[in-house]
Amino acid sequence: MLTHPTCDRLEAIGLTGMAQALHEQRRAGAMFQSLSFEERLGLLVDREAAERDAKRLATRLRFAALRHAACVEDIDMRSSRGIDAGVMAHLIDGSWINRHENLLITGPTGLGKSWIACALGNKACRDDRRVVYHRVPRLFQMLAIARGDGRHARVLKAIERTELLILDDWGLSVLTPTERRDLLEILDDRQGRGSTIVTSQLPVDQWFEVIGDPTLADAILDRLVHNAHRLTLTGDSMRRKMTTMKTLDQGAQT
Repeated sequence: MLTHPTCDRLEAIGLTGMAQALHEQRRAGAMFQSLSFEERLGLLVDREAAERDAKRLATRLRFAALRHAACVEDIDMRSSRGIDAGVMAHLIDGSWINRHENLLITGPTGLGKSWIACALGNKACRDDRRVVYHRVPRLFQMLAIARGDGRHARVLKAIERTELLILDDWGLSVLTPTERRDLLEILDDRQGRGSTIVTSQLPVDQWFEVIGDPTLADAILDRLVHNAHRLTLTGDSMRRKMTTMKTLDQGAQT
């Protein structure tokens, strides 16, 4: 019988999904005997395709480095945060990414801005898109280090190739001249080529002051805002609600 040598050969040439499925068919015995050769081969090919899809997704998620393990299926539409179900369905659909449009998520702290951005990033990864997440302060730190060791152009090129860029915690401090130039270069490279999600506690009409330089602020906001969808969250802090619920649950158990 050639079952074991065949499995070894499949694994040697990288068809690990087919090898595993063949092992399972062999162990199952009579269960697969009634199937034709083409049907059994089809099951092996389907398993290999599923294994490869899973590996690609794992690679995309690892590259994205999302802050939260969030999924769009878990977005709470019942809480009063100003989320319109129709708008959210459109964002989950992802067609706006095909059109290279942006998304601006604003609102007070604790309402789940970062979580929603990561959930949309997770969905984009599942849709076979290249995604990367950055907290804005750490992105500028990374670019400063890259400029010092000669990797600056390479890092900017990698960001340019990203289909969905998530910039989290925008507007925590006024940008320095170098940060303004880096941000303008990032957005200019991506204009018409990729989509960007920005989360911020500040409303969009205050972003001009955060950028600091009127000329660069006009250029940056023109590239970021003019084709952007906006999701403005309102209401009480979700973190505070969760903390209160945990406290009440602990009190009920004592």
